[in-house]
Amino acid sequence: MPFNTVFVTGTDTGVGKTLVSAALLHTLARQHRRVVGMKPVAAGLIEHQGGWVSEDLLALRAASTVAVPSALDNPVALPDPVSPHLAAARAGRPVDVAELLAAYRHLQGLADAVVVEGAGGWRVPLNAHETLADLARAIGAPVLLVVGLRLGCLNHALLSAEAIRADGLHLAGWVANTLDPAMLCRDENIDTLRQRLGAPLLGVVPWQPQGPDARAVRLELPSAWKHEKEGHELAE
Repeated sequence: MPFNTVFVTGTDTGVGKTLVSAALLHTLARQHRRVVGMKPVAAGLIEHQGGWVSEDLLALRAASTVAVPSALDNPVALPDPVSPHLAAARAGRPVDVAELLAAYRHLQGLADAVVVEGAGGWRVPLNAHETLADLARAIGAPVLLVVGLRLGCLNHALLSAEAIRADGLHLAGWVANTLDPAMLCRDENIDTLRQRLGAPLLGVVPWQPQGPDARAVRLELPSAWKHEKEGHELAE
C-alpha cells in the first residue's frame, strides 16, 4: 500500500530528532507541494506570542508548507519537560494512542507528505499501557532513526533498530547527528553502524556550533520517497 508518512524516532532524547525532522521536511518540499510536520505529544513548552507552545513544534511548522490547527500537528502539549506519561499525569491530561491516531489521520488527508516526530526514544511511555511505539505501529509508516553520535551510541542504535523491527516496522534509514565535536573515533562509529544497522545512512549532520540549522542539513532520501512535484503520494 502506498504511504505518505515517515515516522522519526531517536536513540534517546536530545539527539536531534527535531533538527532531522525539519531537514526532512525541507528536503521533501522540493518534490511535494504540501508537506507538514507533526509532534503528536510534546512535553515541555515555551512562551510564544502570548501562549505556550513546544519549541520542537515551532521548528516543524517553520519547515512545513501547510499551516494546520494545533489540534492536528500537536494534539497533546504538556507543560513539564519529562516523559509524556509523567507530564500527562502531572497535568491531569490523559493521553492515548487512539486520540493521537485520529489527529494523524485527519492531518494525512491535508498533505502530500507527513513527518511524524516522536518523543525521546522508541519505547517512551504514553500511559500505563501504551508507548509511542504503539502509535508508530498504528500508523504503519517507515521509520527513520536519528543516532546521536556520542559514547554509547552503538548500543543504543542497534537496540533501537532491533526494537523497531521486532514491532513489525520497516527501518527505512538512519541519520548520524554529531553531538560531540571532540568524539573519539566518530567516523569509525559511523562505519560500524553502516555495517550493522541493515539500513541506509541518509546523512551525517556535522557539529553546528551556532545552533541547529535544518536548512544546512543534507539528506539523501531513499528512491521510494522521491516523487515528482505533481505526485500525489510517496510511492512504496
